[in-house]
Order: sequence, then C-alpha cells, then structure tokens
Amino acid sequence: MKDDLLEIQPLLDKFETTLLLRMMGDTPLVSVENEQLFTVVDFLKNKMDYSLLLDITAVDNLDISHPTSTRFELIYLFRHKEFSRILALKTAVADPDTGVESIVSLYEVADWLEREVWDQYGIVFQNHPTLKRILNHNEFVGHPMRKDYEITKGQYCTQTQDMMDEMKPLLDARGLEMERDELMILNLGPSHPASHGTIRTLVALDGETIRAGASEIGYLHRGFEKSCENHTYNQIIPYTDRLNYCSALMNNIAFAKTVEDMMGITLPDRGIFIRVILTELSRVIDHLVCLAAGLLDMGAQTNYWYLFNPRNNAYDFLSKLTGARLTNSYMRIGGMTHDLYEGWRADLDDVLKKVDSGIAQTLQMIQHNRIYNDRIQNVSPVSAEQAIAYGFTGPNLRASGVAYDLRFDKPYYYYDHFDFDLVVGSQGDTYDRMMVRFEEMLQSMRIITQAADEIPGGEINIADHRIVMPPKTAVYNTIEGMMNQFKLVYEGVKVPKGEYYGAFEAANGELGFYIVSDGSGTPYKVKVRAPSFVHMAAYPKIIENYQVADAIMTLGSLNIIAGEMDR
Repeated sequence: MKDDLLEIQPLLDKFETTLLLRMMGDTPLVSVENEQLFTVVDFLKNKMDYSLLLDITAVDNLDISHPTSTRFELIYLFRHKEFSRILALKTAVADPDTGVESIVSLYEVADWLEREVWDQYGIVFQNHPTLKRILNHNEFVGHPMRKDYEITKGQYCTQTQDMMDEMKPLLDARGLEMERDELMILNLGPSHPASHGTIRTLVALDGETIRAGASEIGYLHRGFEKSCENHTYNQIIPYTDRLNYCSALMNNIAFAKTVEDMMGITLPDRGIFIRVILTELSRVIDHLVCLAAGLLDMGAQTNYWYLFNPRNNAYDFLSKLTGARLTNSYMRIGGMTHDLYEGWRADLDDVLKKVDSGIAQTLQMIQHNRIYNDRIQNVSPVSAEQAIAYGFTGPNLRASGVAYDLRFDKPYYYYDHFDFDLVVGSQGDTYDRMMVRFEEMLQSMRIITQAADEIPGGEINIADHRIVMPPKTAVYNTIEGMMNQFKLVYEGVKVPKGEYYGAFEAANGELGFYIVSDGSGTPYKVKVRAPSFVHMAAYPKIIENYQVADAIMTLGSLNIIAGEMDR
C-alpha cells in the first residue's frame, strides 16, 4: 500500500483536488474532477510514463445508493511503461450529454474505446473525431448498458450502414478526391473467408493499393456484458467460452481467477497446475488456428493441414477431459468441475508430439521459402511506439520489439517458477507477428511439459462450500448438503462489495475483466478488456499504402477473433 502511494504521489502533489479513493485490489484508484480530466491524463502520460491506455468504461450507479456521486462514472485504466504497474482514474459525469473531454489526442486507442462508452452508456466525449455507434447497429435507439434499459428488449437492423461518413474525412486529410484521383471503394467483408470473421473494412483503392480504410464491427455483438448483470458468477463462465472461442478455456480461467482474486481465494497447487497446463495448451491451439488460416490465405494449403490436424488432436484431448471440444465451461469459481482423468498424461504427450511435428514440418517449408518471405516481410510494420499508442498487447506488441508479457512482468500461477523464454520480434511486420506465434507455441509446450512433470497431488478445489459445490454424497444424503447446493445454484457465489481489475496473459494479449460487485451473487457490472477490439482499431491504419492481398495477410497476422472483439 505504501509503495503504491509513493508511485502516485507526484500526481497527488500536482493536483490538489485529486484524492486517492482506495486500492482496487493492488491497483491505486484515483478520483479526478471532471474539468481536470484531460490535464491529469496528459500529466500521467507525459510526466509519469503511463504510456499504455488499457481501457475506458463507465458505471451506471442508478441501482446503487451513492449519496456523494453522480449517476454515471468513467473509469480509465493505464499501464506504466514498465508494465508491472496499473493506475485507475475515476471521474463523475454530471451530465452525460455534456460528458467529458476526449483524450484521443493523447492516446490513439481512445478513439474506439470512447466510441464504445458512448454507444453503450450515452456519455459524450467532446471533440471526439467520430462519435458514432460501434458495437450496436446504426439504427439502434438508446444505450443498452444503462440500468434502465430492458435486458430483453431487442432491436432489428434493416439498413446497411453508410461508411462514407468515416471515409470522406480520411480522404480529405490525405488530399484525395474520389473522381479526380480515380479511386474505387471496395468492401472487404463482412461475408468473406479472408475477413476471418464477420468484419467489414471499407477501403479506397488506387489500383490495388489501399489509400484509406475504415472498419465496421459489431456483427457478433451479443450483449455479453449486459447478460452478466442477471446471471450468477458461475453462470457467466459458459458465456466467457464464446469470447475467444479459439482458446475458450483461457477465458474461463481468466474470469474465474479475477473473481477469486476479488475474494482473496488461492487455489490448491494441483488446481493451479491444471489451469497452467490448460492455459498453455489453449495458447497453442489459438496460435495453430491463426497460423494455419494465415498460411491458407496465401495459398499454402499443405501447411494448413500440418497445423490444423494437431489442433484437432488437442481438441480430442479437451473433449475427453471436459466433455466438450470447443466451448468447454470446465472452470468454476474456486476450482474446476473435476480432476484429470486416468491416462491423461499419455494423451497429452501424444498431442504435444503431434503439435511439435506439425510446427517442424511447416517451418521446414516456409522459413526459407522466398514466396512466403516476400509476401509478408516489411508488410504493415508497426513500430514499438505505434504499438503502444494503438494499445497493442500480447504477440502483436511483442512482435514490435516490446518485451511485455504478464507471465514475466507480473507473474501468477507460478509462472516465475517455470523455465521458458520471452519471444520478441524486431520489425513488427506481418512476418514478425506470425513468427512470434510459432516460437510461442514451442515455449508453451515447454511450460506444459514442466507443469505435467511437477503437478502435485491433492485437491483441485478450495474446501469452502460457500463457494464450491458440496460432494454429491452430501447433497443426496443430508439436508445441509442439499440446501448448500440449492443456495449456490439459486443465489450464486457471494462476492464482497467493491471493484477490481484482473489481467491475464491470454493468447491474443492482455485479457482483462473489470468487475463491480454489490455483494450479491450476481455482478453489478462486468467489462471485458478484449485484445482483439483494440487490435482491430489499428487495422485500417496499418494497411494504408499496401495492396489488398497484403491487407488480407495483415488481418490474419493480427488474429482478430470476432467473438472476443464484439462480445
């Protein structure tokens, strides 16, 4: 606590009206006056080196008694350039129609983050360049994350959005005119295999060269965060599967870990080791899909099967363990549904052997392949400074030469105990983004092998039946056990009042959950810090002045997962 106070003391000294509210877990949470917000954020970035803006979200206090607060509050999450430290800013919004000053001029990633807050809560950001819908469709009326918006109310979209309101300012800024410069407007997606999901990008073409682009997302927006408001914490776990469905178990684990951290819960070591094994296997599966699809985009079908077949073997293992292949719902708050099955180690070793063989065969065919290298080297490079400004995390950030990985910078689940290497690129181009993932799979398999070798015996769940289901023998034979299960299912795990941000090194980068609890078994608010959302925001910028074929490869290398992006 004392060290955290010292870290933010320059901010407190500079702005007298700024007060330390409390610690949000291990994150300092600072309040700031509405009128000072922009100045404080500028100070944080340029004087205190909080260079990475993680997320912006809001809380609607309509259903909470806040005698000293307004209905709406904004929360900003920043990460220090050394990456191990986070700072949260909170400001009360007196009037959502007046709102606050936009910080897009300080952080490029704030563009889409502020649009999302306006879309979901109706809070205006003054001087924002394009404050319009982003997750909800263009005919949507109202703001669904407000507490007085009916959760069962659906709204249909009947007309395609005209993206020229975004395209024209881009052309004007570049001194381009459609007719004079003989530009052609082309839709990349949303219904096209190479769009890697339902993603639409409008591009202005000079021949085959992209001069400007604007992306439309939200086709898979299903209201995940709104749905969390009327489900218990364990009921939310199957919904997390549908975020990044290419590594579903990682979302299970990240969400469960965040809730457990809020409650001060530490899993038994066996439960932690199982989570590490499944986390890293999920990372391998996710990267296999990304690379197989990326290679297929350039016509390398043979390599696709070298990578896709081992993925299928990994899903066979997960199916045998969890009962489901793709969306597993294996985790629970306080542990998991059941232990590993008899003979799991031989099956896991067989999967790792086949994955290793697939990677080796693929690299043998592409590493010195001139077609492969010419197609993706020096295409859509992102410098370290740009990657930070865009809010990149995970492999996309490390490909740009930034050595940030939560498993190293703020280790959890004994990651500081395992022997593995941090994989970092240099150019941040499409080549680096793909090759970093190849090497990361090898490192993940090193972790899996070590965890499997050292996995201890014992329990997999905590021994607290206020949180974890009692054994079935107790449920079927005692009134106490039956009532225990009934209350857990009906009322949910009771999480203490408060707010918390939990970060997890997922396959695509920092997957964060900001949770507000009112003390009941249902969260008052859940916000997902989705890596794919911020990565997609940068995509139209980094494909400019490259050809359409290059843009397809770039999109594949970013590994945009639409379910995670749209939520």
